[in-house]
Amino acid sequence: MNSIMLKRLTTILIGSFIYIAILIPSCSNTEHNDPAYLQEVEDWHARRIASLKKPDSWLSLAGLFWLKEGKNSFGASEGNQIKFPPGKSLAKMGWFTLQDGSVSIHIKDDVPVYFNGHKISSMKLRDDGGGEGDPDILQYRSLSWHIIKRGNRYGVRLKDSESELLGNFASIERFPVDPKWKVIAFFQAYDTPKVIEVPNILGTISEDPSPGKLTFVVKGQSYSLDPIADPDDKRWFIIFSDATSGEETYGAGRFLYIDAPAKDNSAIIDFNKAYNPPCAFTPYATCSLPPEQNHLPLRVTAGEKNFQGYEH
Repeated sequence: MNSIMLKRLTTILIGSFIYIAILIPSCSNTEHNDPAYLQEVEDWHARRIASLKKPDSWLSLAGLFWLKEGKNSFGASEGNQIKFPPGKSLAKMGWFTLQDGSVSIHIKDDVPVYFNGHKISSMKLRDDGGGEGDPDILQYRSLSWHIIKRGNRYGVRLKDSESELLGNFASIERFPVDPKWKVIAFFQAYDTPKVIEVPNILGTISEDPSPGKLTFVVKGQSYSLDPIADPDDKRWFIIFSDATSGEETYGAGRFLYIDAPAKDNSAIIDFNKAYNPPCAFTPYATCSLPPEQNHLPLRVTAGEKNFQGYEH
């Protein structure tokens, strides 16, 4: 038997032992009864709420404006291509210029717009690199904005640190923390690197790397999810929906992070830490949606419920 066959056989055997283990309830739930685990989830939730209460959180979003090629004027008056909130901005503040994938801004002389604490008149703007980079953020009173790039489109994402939604936000309703929803999964790597299609709320599809499949068991039934991660990532991202989606939970699914699997290919999926995507709070986000294979045909009664402060 050559080394390659031996390695594959070892992987299969390890996977079989782990798969058997996750079928035995006593193996998957013993540690969950520890009060320290319940406190861990509560602490995670407290950090989540604190993050949403920050003045630049998703709850502060006040607009999303897609740029057309050429000049795009902005301000509070109706004559602008981009209309900022009346009472929060001046009638005419300046304009954005989109030219061949490059965005610049030009500010009227009497308008105090700041970048890194310095008043500006014009500058080229760095976008967010499709959500992966650090964009240039401009400030006018309680308003701030930056350029986002989604596919071949460029837009202005506007935030208001004094938004009504942010000011009224208290918390998010959740299912009771239930230890049974902290499940052990077995990771099986794909033979060759795989790219999965991930749709988004804009109607376009991105291609994201998936290292393999995570398989777990609930009430004797086997289910699987495709995570999103690069080879060296220590945290893996999961977008999923389930039979509660559109009822108790947000209709477009929920997000979840897990630690990368251990050397024995076991991983923990804690659905008690499933959370709403930004689109559950605002119409101005550009959320990814669950890939088709991540629609779970069961009720995951764990994690965050639908946010009631925003009518979809």
